[in-house]
Amino acid sequence: MAKINISLDAELVVEVMVLGGIGSPQDAIEAVVRDYIARGHRTEARTGLKDQNLREIDVKPQEPQA
Repeated sequence: MAKINISLDAELVVEVMVLGGIGSPQDAIEAVVRDYIARGHRTEARTGLKDQNLREIDVKPQEPQA
């Protein structure tokens, strides 16, 4: 897996470490990113069918309005 290095505000990282009970800055940030991705997947799973139905309605030809 590819790795990247980024700079973050130390106070933010420390707060994540304290809130998550995580001892390593690397692990703390990975936990935040993984949670964000998982939350996105859960949201897609809940709203995906609804969004698909709306797309189907949008692509149907509309009847001429008089």
